[in-house]
Amino acid sequence: MTPLVRTDLYPLETYAIEREAFRARVIAHKRARRLALGEHVILLFEDRLTVQYQIQEMLRIERIFEPEAIQDELDAYNPLIPGGRDLKATMLIEYPDPVQRHRELARLGGIERTVFAEVGGHGRATTHADEDMDRSDADKTSAVHFLRFDFAPAQIAALRTGAPLAFGIEDARMPLRATPSAQTRAALLADFA
Repeated sequence: MTPLVRTDLYPLETYAIEREAFRARVIAHKRARRLALGEHVILLFEDRLTVQYQIQEMLRIERIFEPEAIQDELDAYNPLIPGGRDLKATMLIEYPDPVQRHRELARLGGIERTVFAEVGGHGRATTHADEDMDRSDADKTSAVHFLRFDFAPAQIAALRTGAPLAFGIEDARMPLRATPSAQTRAALLADFA
């Protein structure tokens, strides 16, 4: 997928008019890009539209209209757009109760490095967690992580011909595995250009 440029974005005044319809479109789009690994872990797979929405919202909230500042947002968010041989996801670790959330995040330090994507009969994609992000506390984890799953050409070809796809966490503290629905699988396969 091609990175977003300034001309792909709505100006602030246009976005104010279009926001409700655009937001509804993105929410519907995201449904097929969401995979629950378990009760407390969600993968939200990013693409050009989801990233555009995040940028548009940042520009709106921060009232950013200067070209250089808009470019800064583009530079920050464009790396979340898949590059054709990878999938990119935001991993959310969710506990509604703040006390439980604090306890679990402290207990699950490093869990983000054990997430996997597996192609049936073709092994696992290479997973990268929080690239270019400085995480200062190795003893706990964050509630939000950014993941990149790099697939080999043979894995992508196998997926296109129907090989099973699964995601999970290989960690004794929280072993999880989930298979995407047909709708989610189709959305993810579209990310391979």
